[in-house]
Amino acid sequence: MAHINWSEPALSDLNEIAEYIALDKENTAKKLVQQVFSATDRLKQFPESGRKPPELENTEYCEIIIGPCRIFYRIKQNEIYILYVMRSERLLRKFIIDDRAEENS
Repeated sequence: MAHINWSEPALSDLNEIAEYIALDKENTAKKLVQQVFSATDRLKQFPESGRKPPELENTEYCEIIIGPCRIFYRIKQNEIYILYVMRSERLLRKFIIDDRAEENS
């Protein structure tokens, strides 16, 4: 079974998204956070279950989508590194993921 490692920036990303949603819908924000942690927890047993992001097809990164979030991660041996969480309507900035991956190497 793989081990999940959340980067501090990824946790901060998720927190910012949840805080924004909570301004209008606190229960929806709580439910989103629970869904994200549930989905990433499933990666322990099924690390390959995410997809290759279209923008990053030729890289080692994967993503899972829990609307409205895209959760980017990479697998290294028996470890899963959650690197970046973003709202799905935003454009991906590849350099952010690369920077965070280097921090977790």
